[in-house]
Amino acid sequence: MKRALRLSPGARPVWTPSRRLVLRGLLGGLAVSVALPPLLSLSSRRARAADDGFPLRFGLFTWGNGNLPDRWVPEGEGEGDAWSLSDQLRGLAAVKPDVAVITGLSCKVPNVVPHGSGNAGMLSGLPLDQSTGEDTFAGPSIDQIIAAEIGQDTLYQSILTAASNVSGSSYNGPFSRNPPDTDPYTLYERLFGATFREPGEEGLVDPTLGLRRSALDAVMGDIAALNARVGSEDKLRLEQHLDGVRQLETRLARLEEDPPSLESCARPATPALSYPDVDGRPQVSARSRVMADLLAMALACDQTRVFGHTISDPVSDLLFDGASAGHHDLTHNESGDQPEVHNITVQIIDELGALIEALRAVPEGDATLLDHCVVLACSEVSLGRTHSLDDMPIVLAGSCGGALKTDLHLRPTGQESTNRLHLSVMRALGIPAVSFGEDDGYAEDGLSALEV
Repeated sequence: MKRALRLSPGARPVWTPSRRLVLRGLLGGLAVSVALPPLLSLSSRRARAADDGFPLRFGLFTWGNGNLPDRWVPEGEGEGDAWSLSDQLRGLAAVKPDVAVITGLSCKVPNVVPHGSGNAGMLSGLPLDQSTGEDTFAGPSIDQIIAAEIGQDTLYQSILTAASNVSGSSYNGPFSRNPPDTDPYTLYERLFGATFREPGEEGLVDPTLGLRRSALDAVMGDIAALNARVGSEDKLRLEQHLDGVRQLETRLARLEEDPPSLESCARPATPALSYPDVDGRPQVSARSRVMADLLAMALACDQTRVFGHTISDPVSDLLFDGASAGHHDLTHNESGDQPEVHNITVQIIDELGALIEALRAVPEGDATLLDHCVVLACSEVSLGRTHSLDDMPIVLAGSCGGALKTDLHLRPTGQESTNRLHLSVMRALGIPAVSFGEDDGYAEDGLSALEV
């Protein structure tokens, strides 16, 4: 069986636990051991920057329950005036020059669990893992694969948000899901609260940060001895936990440093304290657009270079504006050409358009923040009624520093694997991926017609 991700010779596989040097010593009379973070000389090469020196970023935008393919696929193929947006993509009209719509790709995993199989296959390149009797991703999701490569030098390796109350689909590995922030005000306080400093601003550095980092050092314990006493499953859990501790140490250290001198970095407007339901309907659009502004500024301030934003989970029955029932319910039970399902998809793409515009509104040198990004938007199925994994709904936004084509409708023939798209995205970011996926979905080639 082929591995889900293979890197070029000399590069470290991004989700394989790596050997780390451990420092041992005493703190307050107690023996401690502290694992060092991966060293540059032992890890994969750094992801490339744009030609103008700005960092490249990756974003993932997801929603549940798919689309209506007959109303999604654009007219015409090619670049510029050769294609036009479809009914369901009309919310991208203002940003058409900055997007690429890719149709005709298939998620090539066994479709044994409706929605779950496609979610795992689309985001991790692997079949859903059911080996323990409980469904989980078999490996990390694409956002965390990328974050492990390009997110090491920022305060947050990745930032995950949602416009509704969701579980999210970001995984570090089996049974290790990353919950998103669903409250805009809480996210604002975390990113831009008391410890945030704009470039040139004195600000207030928490005097307890150094003590908190020392306390973390003290509780690490003798990892080698503990590893010898636990089974393989617990070793994996321990490794994941310690990775989290090390990331926290890095974040605390970053808070003590001066912020990067990025001209567009500024404290955004404070969101409302809450976004209560209106007539029983969540304020999806209001929450999503505030989150979009916060994410744009988090990227502009180089607090992170990877984000994920979710509108709704797979199988979600979120009650959208104008809908007579939950989204998933309607995909199966609305008759005819499903006008309510169509309207929900239009609303979702409107939010994607707003996110893209928020990124494009931030200047960076002679370009924009969006020009230094690639945002992948997708769902876990195409036609929700049948749970189809063919002709998956996919939009890319941003040229990733000129590495990817935009204002493009690309429709490969032959039901090519969605994993070819992932390869193109990773390579555009400078990640030396040689292959992605396994079995029928195994891919060694990207989408050359997408790449510059």
